[in-house]
Amino acid sequence: MGKITAILQAAQQRAKDLNLPYEGALFPDEAYEILQSAPGARLVDVRCRAELDWVGRIPDAVEIEWMTYPGMKLNPNFIAALEQQVDKEALVLFICRSGVRSSAAATASTQAGYRDSYNVLIGFEGDKDTYGHRNNADSWRATGLPWIQA
Repeated sequence: MGKITAILQAAQQRAKDLNLPYEGALFPDEAYEILQSAPGARLVDVRCRAELDWVGRIPDAVEIEWMTYPGMKLNPNFIAALEQQVDKEALVLFICRSGVRSSAAATASTQAGYRDSYNVLIGFEGDKDTYGHRNNADSWRATGLPWIQA
């Protein structure tokens, strides 16, 4: 069994164990490995524009806000934008700050016909630690995966 197959099977089992309504749940390092090795896999960053501009971006990610800033209201055009930018047959990985909005996006995309939708657990910054700070755990940014800042 290849490395990508093993990662996807573990992610699918995680989703089953957590009773998630989409194909799988990946850790950031697993998501990066898939993006490097699986042709056609796409990373969709669902953070709002302010987060992308001020916190940092992931190179080559498709950027579609799940919620719009300010006010954090649901983006009514999310699925339409996704359909314009990502093929429904693609392996699609969704990421946000901590994995919550990306879970909702993976759920909505699955309902819209994206069968290979995966959520990136922990997300770009991860949850807050005991001091109220992010980026101290296994997040995309904290583990040293590629990102840029404006």
